[in-house]
Amino acid sequence: MASLKDLRNRIASVKATQKITKAMQMVAAAKLRRAQSAAEAARPYSQRMDVVMANIATAVGDSEGAPKLLAGTGSDKVHLLLVATAERGLCGGFNSSIAKLARVKARELMASGKEVKILCVGKKGADVLRSEFDAIMLPIVDLREVKHVGYINASDIAKQVLSMFDKEEFDVATLFYSEFQSVISQIPTAQQIIPPQIADVEGDADSAATLYDYEPDENEILADLLPRNVAVQIFRALLENAASEQGARMSAMDNATRNAGEMIDKLTQTFNRRRQAQITTELIEIIAGAEAL
Repeated sequence: MASLKDLRNRIASVKATQKITKAMQMVAAAKLRRAQSAAEAARPYSQRMDVVMANIATAVGDSEGAPKLLAGTGSDKVHLLLVATAERGLCGGFNSSIAKLARVKARELMASGKEVKILCVGKKGADVLRSEFDAIMLPIVDLREVKHVGYINASDIAKQVLSMFDKEEFDVATLFYSEFQSVISQIPTAQQIIPPQIADVEGDADSAATLYDYEPDENEILADLLPRNVAVQIFRALLENAASEQGARMSAMDNATRNAGEMIDKLTQTFNRRRQAQITTELIEIIAGAEAL
């Protein structure tokens, strides 16, 4: 049975923890506003990029001169899974949910006889996946020193991915990240970026292809647009992750603060009961001693 001193120390410890979680919640709330604004601002650009690329891709069709980034290598034997997570924890199930989606995809591909390579952007995703897929994981892209994610960071990652594709180290690349919906809702998402999937905008592409002529020709435009699109989609994923991470951390720290408050109440109640019982016992002993005299 814990003594009064032990209970007092425990209450003080939980109160200190509560102050930390409350402070982290407030910091996450402040960072969330900026991250959410950046993520929402990037969505229209990346979506419009998809539409423009679909328009041009429809004009190119299945011609032999279509860039390999658009048409693919003609095989889907080797898959690259680009898993973007956070560098830090204490954000609920944010990191584990993305890693879980990537794990399921990797298992499906390996079960069907495909070769899988995993490139992790962020330490936490790598920590989750390493226990099962350590043999097929590439060196981690470390962004711990980056305070605010910029396009230059996404561009560097895209250059690495495109260099691997040019060297024929993989055939299909899929990007995993968490799309921000709200503070309590972040959706793990898988998006194929090489070759890009343009089925969702085929209707717009068919109508637009009859209205535009391209100068220079479509293949030259795609040669510049396709690598840029890979960087744009990675940049959007990093921005969505930044907002999702802060939203998840804000929610997790709010829950932790509430739980700490409940624990303090229970410990205080236990402390008061023990103290009352101890005082009662001492009074009984004093009264009994007085009567004995």
